[in-house]
Amino acid sequence: MSAHVAIIGAGIVGVSTAIWLQRAGCRVTLVEREAAAGEGASYGNGGVLASCAIVPVTVPGLIAKAPGMLLSRDEPLFLKWRYLPRLAPWLRRFLSHANAGDTQRIAAGLAALIGDSLAEHQALAAGTGAERWLVANDYLYLYRDRTEFEAESFAWSLRAAHGIGWDELEGMDFRSFDPVFSPEFAFAIRMGNHGRITDPGAYVKALAAQVVARGGRLIRTEVSDVVQEGGRVTGLRAGGETLPCNGVVLAAGAWSAGLARRMGVRVPLESERGYHLELIEPSFMPRVPVMISAGKFVITPMEGRLRLAGIVEFGGLSAPPSQAPLALLRRHLRQAMPRLRWKAEQSWMGHRPTLPDSLPVIGPVPGLAGAWMAFGHHHIGLTGAARTGRLLAQLIAGQEPDISLAPYSPARFTR
Repeated sequence: MSAHVAIIGAGIVGVSTAIWLQRAGCRVTLVEREAAAGEGASYGNGGVLASCAIVPVTVPGLIAKAPGMLLSRDEPLFLKWRYLPRLAPWLRRFLSHANAGDTQRIAAGLAALIGDSLAEHQALAAGTGAERWLVANDYLYLYRDRTEFEAESFAWSLRAAHGIGWDELEGMDFRSFDPVFSPEFAFAIRMGNHGRITDPGAYVKALAAQVVARGGRLIRTEVSDVVQEGGRVTGLRAGGETLPCNGVVLAAGAWSAGLARRMGVRVPLESERGYHLELIEPSFMPRVPVMISAGKFVITPMEGRLRLAGIVEFGGLSAPPSQAPLALLRRHLRQAMPRLRWKAEQSWMGHRPTLPDSLPVIGPVPGLAGAWMAFGHHHIGLTGAARTGRLLAQLIAGQEPDISLAPYSPARFTR
């Protein structure tokens, strides 16, 4: 192929797209606003390839629960109250999907995208040198007891409907599997066919290095516009210069909305701010990644450290980090693993790109030939990136994608 595709954003979605495009015969250029590839949410995520993460935040009952969650110091939902007037129109759209029918539809869309994320990442990383950070393992959801698990029966019924299986570990069965947790937690769900990335930032950087080694370019500058002529992409305006290309993929995560408008699509994109707390040289680690269900955060074993990641905070792109989410992570950790000790801590806050219907945009830009979008993956950016990149490469190379891209079409925001 003679295509030269410029990819705006060198996070995990953009880098995955670049690798699959190179394998399809395209010439690629990655354009990244940060100092290096794999920064932002691609660095700070929980590191789990969570094929089970098909249930959106907007489950039935959320509207009734949300006010109490926002006012409680022990719930994983936070809001910068000064941001509420700006957030309100988006929030109304977001909460309008908190019903059974929409939740089932969203889950179906996510299951098609992330249902085999481990295999997708194994295929993505093959031969790149990034394999060293990719580990196949089980994934646990941890509860205090069976009653707490049964309170989430709707979510688990959705997972079962999409072929996600599990084992129940209770009492001594759970203790014998992993004895590091408090006796308060006596029930767990164990799912196979999952995986983890033991250093997400290093993983993405290794993939980006492979793109460059295969002849691609990585330019560190900010894109200001997409150059168009006769309804077709002809280049990018980046760093005060024009970069000629005959294709462009917008994969800039939470910073994608401005360029999307210049491409004719008003995408209602919001930052779902996420936090992580890393515990350096912990005294012990869990066997596998664990979701603490009550706190909606994951504990992931990484190289020389444990990463606690999760939390939902709405506050926009410019507000500084909050301390309350980090304090909540510490409290939940002390409840789950009271004997754990560590030498040092590092904290992080980043921006998950989230759309009100909890589905990413993946596909061609209506009315602009040679333009595609791939962003808005909220909690599943790492999990869904490998397949997202492969689907886009199939589309750009003129092949039929192996799933329907209709649920993710950018056209749903041009009506």
